[in-house]
Formats: sequence, structure tokens, C-alpha cells
Amino acid sequence: MARTKGSIGKDTQAAIWQTAKKLIVAHGFEAMTLRQLAREVGLQPASIYRYINSKDELLQSLMLEHMGQLLTACQKAVPQHATASQKLKAFVAFHIRYHIERRADVILANLELRSMQGEARAQVVTKRRTYEEQLIAILEHGRNEGAFAIEELEVAAYAILAMLTGVCFWYNAEGRLSIEQIIAEHQALVMQGVARTAL
Repeated sequence: MARTKGSIGKDTQAAIWQTAKKLIVAHGFEAMTLRQLAREVGLQPASIYRYINSKDELLQSLMLEHMGQLLTACQKAVPQHATASQKLKAFVAFHIRYHIERRADVILANLELRSMQGEARAQVVTKRRTYEEQLIAILEHGRNEGAFAIEELEVAAYAILAMLTGVCFWYNAEGRLSIEQIIAEHQALVMQGVARTAL
């Protein structure tokens, strides 16, 4: 992607981040090089360091941006003063829609945590745990209300998240079902699951 004449630093920074996401999703973080990234954006290899200090720092920034935006958007999407069932349905709808619309971010965040180490990894894991705890709190709320029959809150939360996140890997915009239909199907599956009775 050639840089347009007269482009400014902020535009170039955004182009670097968007192109990095595309390359990481296509080739993996370890296979992507900063030289390749610079070429795709239309920069000389040395010029890339005006915008990022290192490849690892780039991945950290992309991860933290994604998790920060995810947390903020979730807080806005899930009503605070509602029943647990209403909150859970809202969470399911939010998670699926957000992950379909931000597919590259989601693939990067889920597959490339393996490429992070030390404090950078710990920061991302902390934010991920904060997101998981929002769902766990909803499930606990429902159990306390007597609406959900859940013994292991964390197991239930991880199972739900795995199912919902999986949608972004197989969803096809040209497929038979709309996003709203897919959301409705998953809401039904999740609600049936948390309201399960002993076999």
C-alpha cells in the first residue's frame, strides 16, 4: 500500500497498525518482518522506526488497544440495571457482533498471545481476565437470582466465550444466516445451557 503524497504522521501511524494486523493475520507475527511492513505501507525500512521502537512493542500496542476497546465497548453494550438474563443476552449479542466486525483484531489477540512475554504479556492477560470477569459476574448474578443453574462459574464462562469467539473464525457474510440470526441462535444456546437441569 503506497503512501499518498502529503500524508501526515498520524495517517502513517494508522496505516502501519492496519497493515500490521493484515500481515500478522495472513502470515503470523513471527513470520512478519518490519522490512515487509515498511514496504507494504510505502516507507523506507529505516523510516518505520519513527513510528515504532520494535516489533514486540508493535504487537503489545495492537493487543492493548484491542483489549481496551473491547472492555469499553462491552461496558456500554451490557445494561447495568437489568436482570441477569437480559445482561447475558446483551453480552452474547455484543460479543458476537464485535468479534465479527473486528475479526482481524480478534484473530491477532487470540492467536498471538503466544508471541508475547514478560510484562507485556501480563498486561494483556490482565485485561483479558477483566473481560472474562464481566461475564462471570453476570453468571453469578443469575445464580444468585435463581435464574441460572451453574455450579462452576469460570468453567461456564470459558465455555461460553469459546463458543461465541469461534463465530468470527467461521462466519461468512455471504452465508445463509444474517448476523442477527446467528446472535439469536447463540442466545438460545447460551440461555438453555445456563438454565440446565441435572440429567
